[in-house]
Amino acid sequence: MLAVFGSRLFSLCFVFIVAQESLGEMYTSMLSVKQAILSERKLIGYLRTYLDHETERLEDIRRFYLKVSAFHSERHNKLAPAIANPLMAFTLIKRLQSEWMNLVYSNEADENLEGLRFGYILTESSLPKLEDLQGAAQGLMRIQDVYDLKVEGLVRGLFQRVSNGNTIDIYTPTLSTPLSGDDCFLVGKVAYEVEDYYHSVQWLEEAVRLFRSVNWSPENEGTLEDALDHLAFSHFKTGNISSALSLSLELLRHDPSNKRVLRNVEKYEKLMVENPPILSSGSVLKRPSSNYLRTRETYEKLCQTQGLQPKLYENPGLFCDYFTNGNPGLLLQPMKRELVSLQPYVVLFHNFISAAEAQSIKDCAMPGLRRSVVASGANQATADYRISKSAWLKDSAHPTISNVDRRITLLTGLNVQLPYAEHLQVVNYGIGGHYEPHFDHATSTSSPLYRFNSGNRMATFMIYLSSVEAGGSTAFIYANFSVPVVENSALFWWNLHRNGQGNGDTLHAGCPVLVGDKWVANKWVHEYGQEFQRRCSSDPEE
Repeated sequence: MLAVFGSRLFSLCFVFIVAQESLGEMYTSMLSVKQAILSERKLIGYLRTYLDHETERLEDIRRFYLKVSAFHSERHNKLAPAIANPLMAFTLIKRLQSEWMNLVYSNEADENLEGLRFGYILTESSLPKLEDLQGAAQGLMRIQDVYDLKVEGLVRGLFQRVSNGNTIDIYTPTLSTPLSGDDCFLVGKVAYEVEDYYHSVQWLEEAVRLFRSVNWSPENEGTLEDALDHLAFSHFKTGNISSALSLSLELLRHDPSNKRVLRNVEKYEKLMVENPPILSSGSVLKRPSSNYLRTRETYEKLCQTQGLQPKLYENPGLFCDYFTNGNPGLLLQPMKRELVSLQPYVVLFHNFISAAEAQSIKDCAMPGLRRSVVASGANQATADYRISKSAWLKDSAHPTISNVDRRITLLTGLNVQLPYAEHLQVVNYGIGGHYEPHFDHATSTSSPLYRFNSGNRMATFMIYLSSVEAGGSTAFIYANFSVPVVENSALFWWNLHRNGQGNGDTLHAGCPVLVGDKWVANKWVHEYGQEFQRRCSSDPEE
């Protein structure tokens, strides 16, 4: 009966999994990561039940052990008098014929474990997929690179980098989360599998160090032997033959019969003889080049400043004021305007929305969040250089959205109604969430943006719906400045010159979120419908 009941439950569970199958994009949105906490809480409940049942089972076994041990205690060393007692003899025969067999072949342990597995299956559809683990690992490597963080610090739960020979904290978390050897192994393995040996060496070295000092745990996927194997080959691929040989020899001590490693040792020893290492020079790891990110050095420096610009970027032409745009609707409550840049023209409107309005927009967007896409020729597709989820909201979705549209019109004078502007796009960034340097306006006539039949994206109005603890700045690459995340404020800039040509100085990026949950809302305004709001200049070059 129990088997039939379990089979029925499993069938129901299978239907549930099919209906609720995850897309494996949890790592692209911090909201999805937060929702995963609820799934783990369910698993904790199932595990608690399993532990309770297993504790009861082990207590029963312990009672049996004590009973049997008592029979063989010193009181009963003289077996003949003991067995002469027919009651004693009967209990001995019963134990040996029945009780030991019932104990050894008991299904209770399997039933307890099956209950835990069934609870896991019920929750499995809402758990991260392999893609999420790989994406999260890539997110760690991304913030390592962009913010120039020490892997040794990250492993200890610290966000540190070296500056002028000194280790400095760029962010101090309120709760430190050190990583285990298995954590480091999985990050290194993700890099290893895409032949990124720059990262695999650093993370696998930490994995080996931690595995050497801590006993293996059943929840781990990797072992010391696995880490040594992957690290040895990573060193070989980076040209560090000496370390590859040393690690392979250590691996052989754990697995002397491994023929593949034996062959590797022979190869490494031959290479060492042919090309002896120069003792005075250490092996320097070279970071992989980027085929599509040509402005990586500038981009990363701007992200590292986190919006704090050097003095040389100060411009006396920049100012702050209370802005009404000559509109009566703003006379009683003018907007705090900060002119951030003249070329390109970038403005930061402080306190553009209230906290309650920002929360309403986020709540409205949550059910529709999907993996963000980028233009790929005439189509749209997901990409590793944009890690986030987004949703599109009509002005009719919530009164706050129509109020935001009216406020944008008051500040800019632009027509933000369809088809002259797009719906409000709400974005939530994931682990190390970012959007590498890009233009908001189309740079090709085949771009999907032209499907709106309202021209190119003339202007961008981006609202910061949340704050972050660190990272997440908006960096303007060619203009060489970045703007930090200022909660409830909004950035505005022109993507096109007055002559309709794209402004190359608007190349910008969303820096990786170091710590925090970043939400933004974008309103893109198109050319058509703005002819009298932003007129052409008499100068065709302007």
